[in-house]
Amino acid sequence: MTYPVWRPSAHVIKNANITRFMQRHEMKTYAELIQRSTTGIEWFWDSCVHETNISWFEPYIQIMDASEGVPFAKWFLGGRLNIAYNCLDRHLKSKKGAAKTAVIWQGECGTIKRLTYAELGAQTNQTANYLKSIGIVRGDRVALFLPMLPELVSVFFAVLKIGAVVVPVFSGFGAESVTSRFNDATIKCVFTTDTTLRRGSVIHLKKILDEALENCPSVEKCVVIRRMGLDAVPMQKGRDVYFDDCIAGVSVDCECVELESEDRCMVLYTSGTTGRPKGTVHTHAGVLAQVTKELFFNFDLKPRDIFFWVADIGWMMGPWEIIGTTHFNATLVIIEGAPVFPKADRLLKLCQDESVTHLGVSPSLIRTLMRENRGVAKKYPLKKLRIIGSTGEPWDSESYKWCFEEIGKKRLPIVNISGGTEIMGCHLAPLIIHEISPCSLQSPGLGMAVDVFTDAGYPAPRGEVGYLVCKKPAPSMTKGFLNDRQRYLDTYYSKFRDVWNHGDWAVCDADGQWFIRGRADDTISIAGKRTGPAEVESCLSEHPFVIESCAVGIPDQIKGEALVCFVVIKKGIGITDFLLTDFKDWVAKRLGKSFKPSRVHVVAVLAKTRSGKIVRGTIKRKYLGQDLGDLSSLEIPETLDVIPLGC
Repeated sequence: MTYPVWRPSAHVIKNANITRFMQRHEMKTYAELIQRSTTGIEWFWDSCVHETNISWFEPYIQIMDASEGVPFAKWFLGGRLNIAYNCLDRHLKSKKGAAKTAVIWQGECGTIKRLTYAELGAQTNQTANYLKSIGIVRGDRVALFLPMLPELVSVFFAVLKIGAVVVPVFSGFGAESVTSRFNDATIKCVFTTDTTLRRGSVIHLKKILDEALENCPSVEKCVVIRRMGLDAVPMQKGRDVYFDDCIAGVSVDCECVELESEDRCMVLYTSGTTGRPKGTVHTHAGVLAQVTKELFFNFDLKPRDIFFWVADIGWMMGPWEIIGTTHFNATLVIIEGAPVFPKADRLLKLCQDESVTHLGVSPSLIRTLMRENRGVAKKYPLKKLRIIGSTGEPWDSESYKWCFEEIGKKRLPIVNISGGTEIMGCHLAPLIIHEISPCSLQSPGLGMAVDVFTDAGYPAPRGEVGYLVCKKPAPSMTKGFLNDRQRYLDTYYSKFRDVWNHGDWAVCDADGQWFIRGRADDTISIAGKRTGPAEVESCLSEHPFVIESCAVGIPDQIKGEALVCFVVIKKGIGITDFLLTDFKDWVAKRLGKSFKPSRVHVVAVLAKTRSGKIVRGTIKRKYLGQDLGDLSSLEIPETLDVIPLGC
């Protein structure tokens, strides 16, 4: 039995975007909404794109065609549109829309810059005209090797506007990772910056890119945005140009290219530690349909709102928030650097100062705030904030409770979503008109026919952990992996025929609330009994001395695998044998003796990516003395030094 922490008021229900949709289609209950949207997917997506006001140059004549197989379903056939037109051009047709603030940017140094829709549109058009002048045409791939800068938004839309394909690449990658992605995507032009700030350090991004480009023969142009201008940046004659020089004097008028619904808009690379990079391929119609649905229905976004999700353009949530917020003529907040630097209250102070209405976080970021300063949230009433979003990893009960009570002041829903780069959206996502239990994702995403399957491919009973699957196609599902059709099929469709296997463990409890239990490939099997690391970590987080933890399985001759845990504890707690034994007993008492950890190590910090995810696989390899692989996505690679050698 789960007990809701969020119960919507009559006012919330009455004024929600989803309520108007339900009334329009004569749906009386939340259960009826979920059932109709996930069984009648063609009806839903047709209704959805009308409700979210997607503009078409030419209307579609067929909603879906799966004649080439479910993995290659096509959507909105015959339709013509462009993401850039929906997010920019149409707003500029009215004085009110053009005058609205589109982007608020804060540098790590505290500098604030604002762009109206008119200013963003002008810079986008200048950039688009420059790209055309250097020969970038429909279908060419243009990379963004950039931190979250205000110019990034205009470059992003400029590429889409002319029908080229955006390839965002995480700005924390090293040269080798950049090279592999650029070559896989056959990048023709790349945008970068001279420098950026991260935790007070100057990161020379152009120098990293130069090293990568030594082995990228397809790149013809490198456009450099001046961020700091601290010193001379090496510029290769004929290839490298400064952004402000490129757009100086260029026309601010540019027609938007009319594109087919299935025309490609982005190649997004999924995270991974082994093998060739996996470039997921996305379309204009698919991305726009999914993203606008989630912002409009799940986050109840309105034009007056100010939306801030702590994200990077190289992570799916970066393009997701840019497209979703601007489609509705709302205001987007982006930041450079770490959200808790130079002070732990940077994030919340910005929300207070800019009257943010929607704040998106990760559970790891919340645990960082708790560790840095548990009283940090009390200084900021955040009266304008009305929804907290989260994604990236499962919640633990203590940090969820702290977020709900301290940041949300016990009055705001936590819209905890879960999906992935591969679908440019969510399989699971709450609606604010229905109750939400702690740590849950509440319900299937609208139009997403998700289920929990057993190993045998049958629906699992309520309360039983199984594979999260999607039984029907959705518009935003990747069109495959770039240059690797078979790997795409092997990854998502090899386990269950014509059913998308997402690779997550999930459970739907007796009350119908959904939970993610971690990645299936992270499963720990001890003497035939399976658990996910998230379940162990959530258990440990409830210990009064534990801030956060990481659980991994290591080879064991008798049990197959043994459970090893790494915990970060509160300041002032002495490390004793008694304490380590207590941690083991704590897990055994709550999860069963079979899952009693073989070893527990207290560490000062856990290695994470810049998006806040604990890198369990890398920690495990460090512990076992194995090759660590590519570490360029880690925020601070040196944090691995605290992991002892366990073999």
